[in-house]
Amino acid sequence: MKVTANGVELDTRLEGPKDAPVVTLSHSLCCDLTAWDELAADLMKDYRVLRYSLRGHGKSGATKEPYDFKLLADDVAAIQDVYDITKSHFVGLSIGGMIGQEFALQYPERLLSLVISSSLCTLPDGAAALWPERIRSASEQGIASLVDSTMDRWFVAGSLDDRPELDARVRKMFLETSIEGYVGCSHAIAGIDLKDRITAIKAPTLILVGREDMGTPVSSSELIHRQIEGSKLVIVDNAAHQLAMDKPEIFNKEVRKHLAAAA
Repeated sequence: MKVTANGVELDTRLEGPKDAPVVTLSHSLCCDLTAWDELAADLMKDYRVLRYSLRGHGKSGATKEPYDFKLLADDVAAIQDVYDITKSHFVGLSIGGMIGQEFALQYPERLLSLVISSSLCTLPDGAAALWPERIRSASEQGIASLVDSTMDRWFVAGSLDDRPELDARVRKMFLETSIEGYVGCSHAIAGIDLKDRITAIKAPTLILVGREDMGTPVSSSELIHRQIEGSKLVIVDNAAHQLAMDKPEIFNKEVRKHLAAAA
């Protein structure tokens, strides 16, 4: 369902038992709410699952100015307001995990627990120069110019060879991302500065990362783990960035364990 929230029309989906605890899902750059199909199908048996496409992604509207994490966290709160949701678990992957950290800081009273997957609280060494170049490539050559190199980072080499449907599904989401959405979110990532602030997060927190993740490496998740007292870190072998789609059995199991423990 399309909703107008925080000044933009966003594509959303709310599914599951009406009186169950809510889990809000926030996807990665260049994906959309269908990136959560596997997890949503699992969780909606027992939880009310809210997912949405980031502004400029999927069927959501875009705005042209650079985005920041306050704006993107406010989008989540505004969507929740539309559905009268006052408390929720939050699961975020990649930029979704960055949004989750900001959301936990801006709206702690709304947060039941937090899952941060394949994410960052500050840019890894050497990454600062990458984002202006990606923004330039997308702006001048289009999103398609970035898809192959990104797929190489998102999945372990050869892991999609026998899964052509997943390969096609991810590429389709990528290519349907608007330039405004990509550039806006990329500016947010390029300016990420959450490391010192996230020590204030008190919600039960699970951190998940693939051992082969190049873009948001294990060291970045270890840093988040050190900064958030009491958090749990799980490293998934033979996996890279897109854990929820690549390793749904492991991802769903770990998320379910975390949600149950936080209940």
